[in-house]
Amino acid sequence: MINLPDLKLYKQKLIAEGASFPLSIVPSRKDGLLKILPPPKNGREGWPWTIETSPLNYDININWPKVTIVTPSYNQGEFIEETIRAVLLQNYPNLEYIIVDGGSTDNTTEILKKYAPWFSYWKSERDGGQSNAINQGFSLGSGDYNAWINSDDYYMKDVFHLVVSTFLKSKVQFIYGYAINYDEPLKKHDIVAIPPFLDLFIRIPSLVQPSCFWASSIHQPLWEDLNCSLDYELWLRLVKGVKRKLLKTPLATARSHEDAKTFDPSMKKKWEEDHLLICSPEAHGSVPTWNYLIFMNRVYKKVLNLIKYQ
Repeated sequence: MINLPDLKLYKQKLIAEGASFPLSIVPSRKDGLLKILPPPKNGREGWPWTIETSPLNYDININWPKVTIVTPSYNQGEFIEETIRAVLLQNYPNLEYIIVDGGSTDNTTEILKKYAPWFSYWKSERDGGQSNAINQGFSLGSGDYNAWINSDDYYMKDVFHLVVSTFLKSKVQFIYGYAINYDEPLKKHDIVAIPPFLDLFIRIPSLVQPSCFWASSIHQPLWEDLNCSLDYELWLRLVKGVKRKLLKTPLATARSHEDAKTFDPSMKKKWEEDHLLICSPEAHGSVPTWNYLIFMNRVYKKVLNLIKYQ
């Protein structure tokens, strides 16, 4: 059995510690936030340093639904400012932005204090890891749509407008898209283009976490026993059978660097432990038809490629 936390208890604890509910939304301006945010570091230019989404993108005749974004953080001072600015400079008019930091010992807290006036809520203290931080954040959220963005990734320009407009038009519950994989050591970008997601292949990892958004009506807590595969396991519970839509454009940049869990050799054992937990009979079970699924997935991708190039 998967032991999931009760987010209501997290919410009660945070409110007892001084958090308000509902949280205030991020302050917005008709001329955008770029002029009043702290200046870009080291003279950096482009998105999200000297460029912003135009507030004029958001039709004033539309009642834009509330979006809740959570950023879990721990010792990512090198990257988190880019993450923060790429959320705020969407200039979305109805945004909750929550940051839960696990008591960073680098310069993260200094950066958070600098941007604190534009957060709905933030704290920096020891927590129970990434999944616990994300669960704490969402326990305070009251948005119509949810997403989380890690503190070493960042959203692309205009993404909130695109995603929410799609939600409003299509009435889907889950939106996912392409991503850009940025190799930090090599300074190299590659587009991660994924095929339309089918329930049949749900056990084959394919979704790119920072490029996923979902309706709060289907939200579920993350499994806090997991260290690495927390997003993959969440999709197994959250995505199957719901109405969803693929946006064939990069929604976020996922950064690869030596400290990232995916590329850190010291995390190999943690990945293996997660795999055993997820495939245990008490959780999602093993996949006896794994080789068949892999084969059919390859056939599916080849058919898509044939259709694409006809």
